[in-house]
Parts: sequence; C-alpha cells; structure tokens
Amino acid sequence: MRAFVQVDLQAIAHNIRQISARTTVPILAVVKADGYGHGLIPVATQAVDAGATWLGTALLEEAIAIRNAGIEVPLIAWLTPPHDDFETALKLNIDLSVSSVSLFAEILDQAKRSQIRPRLHFEIDSGMRRGGVLDEWTAFLDFAQEHRAEYELIGFWSHFARADEPESQFNILQQRNFDQKLAELEAIGLTPEIVHLSNSAAILSNASAHKSMVRLGIAMYGLSPDVQTMGSGLSFNLQPAMTIKAQIHLVKAAKAGDPIGYGGTEVLKYDTKLGIVVMGYSDGLPRSTSNAAGVSYEGEKAPLVGRISMDQCVVDLGPHSSAKAGDFVTVMGGDGYTIDEWALAANTINYEIVTRIAARVPRIY
Repeated sequence: MRAFVQVDLQAIAHNIRQISARTTVPILAVVKADGYGHGLIPVATQAVDAGATWLGTALLEEAIAIRNAGIEVPLIAWLTPPHDDFETALKLNIDLSVSSVSLFAEILDQAKRSQIRPRLHFEIDSGMRRGGVLDEWTAFLDFAQEHRAEYELIGFWSHFARADEPESQFNILQQRNFDQKLAELEAIGLTPEIVHLSNSAAILSNASAHKSMVRLGIAMYGLSPDVQTMGSGLSFNLQPAMTIKAQIHLVKAAKAGDPIGYGGTEVLKYDTKLGIVVMGYSDGLPRSTSNAAGVSYEGEKAPLVGRISMDQCVVDLGPHSSAKAGDFVTVMGGDGYTIDEWALAANTINYEIVTRIAARVPRIY
C-alpha cells in the first residue's frame, strides 16, 4: 500500500460530544462528499453511535447508499436536480429539500405514482444567493398551501453565507430574513416540525441561530470552519480525524543549484537529500501547494520542493536524513503538517483539502 488515509472514528465521536455540549438541540451530522473525504458509511455509522440523531447529504445517491447500508435514522438529501431518483428516495424514507415550485410539483407527482407521502424540507434563500426559494416565494407559499394534504412538512431551513465571520452584520440580516420567512409560512397555517439554520461556524459562534436542530459539518471532522477568523479546531477542543501517510519511492543526494521538477521552478540552495514520495495531484494533493507544506519523517518536517506531479512529489529530507526507499512519511496530520497548513500553502480551505483526497487512496479506520 503506497499511500493511505487513516481515519480516527473516535476523534469523530469526541467532536460530536464537544458540539453536543455547546447546544441544547439535536445534531444533524453532515456526511456529504463521502463524509468530507473520510468515508460515507463508516462516518455515518459512527456519527449515529456518537449521538447524532439525523444525517444529511447533498446528493441523493449518497443518501440512498446510507439507507442501503441499513442506517435508518432520519436522513435528508438537499441538492436534488430535476428528474433525480425521487422514486427510490420515497421508497427509502429519505427526506427531500424543495426550493422551487417546479421541483415541488415533480416530487408530488412522483409521490402520487408511488403512493407515498413525501417528507419535505422547504429551503429559502436568506441572503446567500445559492440554494433556496427567492423570487418565487409568494408562488411557492401558494403552491404549498394548495397541496398541503399531499406531503409532510418536516423542515424549514437556510444556509449562512458568512457564519465563519462571526462579527459580520450580514449574519444578523440573514437570520432576520429567515425568521421573517418562517413567520410568513406559519401565518398561512404551515408549521414545520424542525427549523434548522446553523452550520458548524454558527454552532460554534451564534447560539441564537441553533433553532430546533443544527447541521454539524466540518467541525465533526475536527477542523475549524475558518482558521483565520475563528481559530483552529484545537481552540474548540476538536480532534482532527484524518491522517495521511505515503511511501518514499526513492532517496537521492542532490547538489546546490539543481533545478527540481517540471519547469525547474525551484533551485536547491544547498546540498541535500531528496525524497520522492508516491503521492501526487491525482491522489488529491493540490498542485499549487508551496513549500510551506510537505511531509514529516520521524517527526522531522520535509518541505515540498518544486511542483507536485500527477503521482508523486519531491520533498527536502535534509542532508543528514536517514530516510530510505520504502519508508513511510506523514503527509498530513499526526506529527506532520496539518490539514490547515496544507490549505494555507495551497491558497485554499481545509474543506477542499480533505474532500479532494482521491478514492484510489484507501481509507483505514
């Protein structure tokens, strides 16, 4: 096994317990994107065992996979384009989110054919201008009221755009808009069982937005929603669940002045030993990552040198390293560079780092 991801399921359980101590409402564990790259079914199973009472995915196929794995807790899929597999969703008791009249109508039409009353969550656009009902709101209310007998209204929800900037006034405006739309819904006699608005950032910074359920995403995996504005996950007593290790394919001595990798974008400033690590951008390492990240060998940092290649990367082991071909290095987590350090070095966010690790890198639990 030339590279692998270690997933600490106990860390996920610990993080759920930490979040549970911060709120009085139930937790929906967000396991979309293959459990943020950690593995859909193992993470979903652990989340439920640790106290999450709901699960959530973006894509319907992931929700279907959860049901097929025998997990029976309440489950919502919220990113379902027209003509998705609503028949299977209804048969497997998967909640669906609706944010347009046309999608609402399509699901009700399938429900009639399946003779199953759908469990729906209404998503409104409270300010992000991504998902959710916006200009159709009046027509959506009319349709929802007209067809009230044809569905179960389970949830009402929206998503913060800037919850990871706790001081932003935009959060207040979004929350007010959300509350106003909820009031308008209830004014026509439609009262949802569950109201959910908070993502991880809002869970950690805005108790007034917890409503009747919170959606726990990135923090469940031990990572901060934004290191720059909120601090690291460690500041919230969270434990990162992912560690990545890979083998050294080759160790070689190189001289000062040697150009490294494609384009020779980096030139060695001193004689050193180079390690060729069998992991590259096809495995999910961002090609744009600078030498502010790298790997560690026996606790010693070895920064990247030159561009990351498709299946490998070059690191500076140092002139006195005892590393040899076949040894494993820590690419992320553990005693190596953190996921947040990799994100900073690649000019991206920790969400992207963990979710882009390719399926060809095995997960070990």
